[in-house]
Amino acid sequence: MQKILVSFLVSLSLTGYAQKSGNPVFKGWYADPEGIIYGQKYWIFPTFSAPFDKQVFFDAFSSPDLVHWTKHSRILDTTAVKWARRAMWAPSVIQKGNQYFFFFGANDIQSDKEKGGIGVAVASKPEGPYRDYLGKPLVDKFHNGAQPIDQFVFHDKDGKYYLIYGGWRHCNIAQLKDDFTGFVPHADGTTFKEITPEGYVEGPFMFIRDNKYYFMWSEGGWTGPDYCVAYAIADSPFGPFKRIGKILQQNATIANGAGHHSVIKSGNDWYIVYHRRPLTETDGNSRETCIERMYFDEQGLIKPVVITTEGVEAKKIGK
Repeated sequence: MQKILVSFLVSLSLTGYAQKSGNPVFKGWYADPEGIIYGQKYWIFPTFSAPFDKQVFFDAFSSPDLVHWTKHSRILDTTAVKWARRAMWAPSVIQKGNQYFFFFGANDIQSDKEKGGIGVAVASKPEGPYRDYLGKPLVDKFHNGAQPIDQFVFHDKDGKYYLIYGGWRHCNIAQLKDDFTGFVPHADGTTFKEITPEGYVEGPFMFIRDNKYYFMWSEGGWTGPDYCVAYAIADSPFGPFKRIGKILQQNATIANGAGHHSVIKSGNDWYIVYHRRPLTETDGNSRETCIERMYFDEQGLIKPVVITTEGVEAKKIGK
């Protein structure tokens, strides 16, 4: 009987059914991960987590099953973006036609007098190499008090594309032009509309489920134990967004500072991709990328995410 059980477990492992990703899902210090599906692969585009002056490039990771990850090194760096010199952060990558547009923050500007902000790069493949699309930042000023960082590109069900972004406790939404070279003013004549919910700090993300707009963000300090993810639900990408509560936070027995996330829907399964800091680490830049399952209750509310060291089971796209 014992031999049969061992044989069965080995068979499960070989076929991938018993495999799990483990957390972190790949080696190295990486943060602010955007997870997305292109073709038959899962992709994660993270920030290289290091002192700001060393954040001069982006790596990417791809996987057929959420378990086995391939690293794509330096898909974009400061040699391709002449105006960027440091603090390259929080990629958001969107496919339009046969091209992939890579939105990123650079230079951590502290005022309108500094050069930097949110840029755009473009490539013919998800893994790049990417080249600077505009030759200058797309957003280089503080609008409504929002630092131009932590950009997320949202493709609405009506075909419109929006840039949702902002640090310093302010979040803006702006409609992108079809060619991503600028913005289309809103009906009231403004370009950057503030949609900041209670508790917002940074790291916005949005998705649609059952015709409702789920808006998520990070709260607390990125180097502290209070870093977490909260959310709201509305009938429009413009809100109003009333904070419902936290759904991702640290577990003092597993890891600290769980936050700045993204969401992947694969078939009927939902996943949250996020970063956290191991208990053994005191350096704020020692952040690792992890994945967990994300569930909803009968009312459509997001259940609190349980952070683990095991990660998620293998799942191929379309299965």
